[in-house]
Amino acid sequence: MTERFRRLNLGNLEIEISIDDPKAYTRPWTVKLRQMLVADTDLLEYYCQENEKDTPHVIGK
Repeated sequence: MTERFRRLNLGNLEIEISIDDPKAYTRPWTVKLRQMLVADTDLLEYYCQENEKDTPHVIGK
């Protein structure tokens, strides 16, 4: 796995994740994510939890 973090400009971040594992996948693959800075807001902790059903209640709190 290779992660690349790139700051596009003052308020935007691009994250590129590449997976290359021939034992697990038939070919390499890549995902790109874009994150935006939202000034004057709280930084919320995020973690992935399988079958999480309460997420809509957490956002904005």
